Amino acid sequence: MGRTTCALFLSLRYHQLHSDYIHMRLRKLGGQYELRVLLILVDIKDPHHYIKELAKIAILTDCTLVLAWSPEEAGRYLETYKAFENKPPDMIMERTERNYIAQLTDCLTVVKKVNKTDVQTLLSTFGSFDNIVNASQEDLVLCPGLGPQKAKRLYEMVHEPFLKKKKIEDC
Repeated sequence: MGRTTCALFLSLRYHQLHSDYIHMRLRKLGGQYELRVLLILVDIKDPHHYIKELAKIAILTDCTLVLAWSPEEAGRYLETYKAFENKPPDMIMERTERNYIAQLTDCLTVVKKVNKTDVQTLLSTFGSFDNIVNASQEDLVLCPGLGPQKAKRLYEMVHEPFLKKKKIEDC
């Protein structure tokens, strides 16, 4: 795929018949490439045992394991790797929005079961993060779609201290 990257393609059906093939190919590669991708075509029923085996091999040989469920999908993976070969890492990194609502959504969806719709409801009901934090658990429950469990989790999360207090033992 490039000077520093290579991909080994392996069909699980072929691997069933020739399990030593991948070992031989990886031995021939040695340490030639910085990035070695093991692209597996999952083309058999009940592939779990073989995938587990190949995952171990990938870990031990410092390969990136990629699974594809069709030849077309495998081809798309190779095209994507090739397209981003000489691009900087920030081209494929997640882009985070910097506006208030996006940051508030990122913050509040950390709470288990709280989703983006809940955040919109909270924001439209209370108007700001400060008002959400200062709301009682009973006020939070009144928000449509929030319910007692989510309200309790959210309330506890914003009122839990960042640092646990050390217990002072009596002497």
